[in-house]
Amino acid sequence: MISAVLALVGALLYGAADFFGGVAAKRLRSIVVTAVAGLSGLIALAIALPLVGGVWTLADMAWGALAGLFGLIAVALLYACLAVGPMSILSPLTAVISAIAPMLWGLLIDGETLSPVAYAGLGVALVAVVLVGFIPGEKVVRPSARGLLMAVGAGAAIGGFLIVLDQTATDSGLVPLVMSRATTVVVTSAIVAGLAMVAVRRGLAAASVLTPAGTSVGATPSGHADLEHASTGATAVPQPASPVARAWWLAIVCGVVDAAANVLLLVALRGGELSIVSALTALYPAGTILLAAIVLRERVAGIQWLGLALALVAGGMLALG
Repeated sequence: MISAVLALVGALLYGAADFFGGVAAKRLRSIVVTAVAGLSGLIALAIALPLVGGVWTLADMAWGALAGLFGLIAVALLYACLAVGPMSILSPLTAVISAIAPMLWGLLIDGETLSPVAYAGLGVALVAVVLVGFIPGEKVVRPSARGLLMAVGAGAAIGGFLIVLDQTATDSGLVPLVMSRATTVVVTSAIVAGLAMVAVRRGLAAASVLTPAGTSVGATPSGHADLEHASTGATAVPQPASPVARAWWLAIVCGVVDAAANVLLLVALRGGELSIVSALTALYPAGTILLAAIVLRERVAGIQWLGLALALVAGGMLALG
């Protein structure tokens, strides 16, 4: 029961991190937001590591680094999905795959056994994931095979992040998360540095790479993103501009909140079943929707309210089951 509650709270925190990252991406380039969030999360985890403890082993360090790579793959594919669209279909598809992949792994590979109530709860959770992840108001068009493949790939990468973390030893503490975040920081920082070098060679200021260009989505180091408020350079809707300094702080908060969600996810995985934790974690868009409604005064669509209600039902069923 505790694991289900932690997973659900973690999902809400993931959604909150996505929201902060998405707002920051209105003023900063997407990859810069991911890099800053990765660094702030790494610092938070490094501070917490001595308090929590953890044994450094080569295996757990490798699993952590691999989890970081899965997160980066998810981020890249989410950016590509956004450019192809339509997100009204690709967004819930990504979330569903992110739940199904580790769910099947837990049931078929790890041999997890659940009660009938829990199995029913998994079904309800998947329906909730689709409804919560649905983006209302966007013109529904048939997605291309390329878009579908990238959405499936992004969901599988997020699911891979969970599967890999589930392989780590209990006594490793936060070590896998530190390695995961360190991998993200190294790769994203290298990308930003490369972009800056290219800009300088073209006669532009290195700082020009910090401003938004093309895809506008604040993806977190864990591979999640606020797709509902994302846009491309060609279709972006004018938004009230926030000061750049505020955007930097939002990116920092995004990383810390995402790191906290990772900690809750790790604790839930070590105390519960991968199939249950993955199903509840996939409800992360709920946190984004609720924050957007509270902070931005956005209207929540009826279908999303239904998804939120089903999410609570699924959480209760999985906790009891």
